Amino acid sequence: MKELTLIRHAKSDWGNENLKDIDRHLNERGYSDAYQLSDWYFNNHEVPQMIYTSTATRALNTALIFARALNFDMKNFVLEETIYESSVATLLSIIKKQSDSKSSLMLFGHNPTITDLFNELCKDVFIDNIPTCGIMKINFNTNSWKEISDKNSKLNFHKFPKDYKNNK
Repeated sequence: MKELTLIRHAKSDWGNENLKDIDRHLNERGYSDAYQLSDWYFNNHEVPQMIYTSTATRALNTALIFARALNFDMKNFVLEETIYESSVATLLSIIKKQSDSKSSLMLFGHNPTITDLFNELCKDVFIDNIPTCGIMKINFNTNSWKEISDKNSKLNFHKFPKDYKNNK
C-alpha cells in the first residue's frame, strides 16, 4: 500500500504588495494553523518517509514546521522547484517517480493544483477547495507509485484548520 498526504501551504501574508508571489511568507494565522495541525498530525499519524515541498516561502515554511513537529529525518526532505505553479501532470510525475521502497509521501503545494490533484486521484470524494493548511491523505491499494490512480485510491482522512479548532 502507498500513502500520499497532500497539504496546501498555510495562510500567507498579502501585506507587502512589493513582494513577488513566490516570496510571500505566512501570516499569523498561517503560523498558528501550521503549528496546531502539525502537532495534531504527529499525535495521530505515522511520520511519512519522504517530504516534498514547493520552494515558495509559504509552502517551505509550512513544510518545515511539519518536519520539526514530526522529528522528521531531513535527509528525506526535498525542495522541488517544479511544484510551484505546477500542473497536475507535473505533481503526478514527481509522485510516480518515487522509489517503491518508500510507502509514504507528504507533498506541500499550492491551489488550485493540490485540489485538482486530489480530485484526480480520489474519485470517492469531491473537494471544491482544499483550504490553506488543509491535509488530505489518500491510500492506494498498490505496491508501486507508478500504478497509483483513481482506480486503486481511497480517502484515508482529511483535516482542515476549522475542523481542528472545532474538535480539538
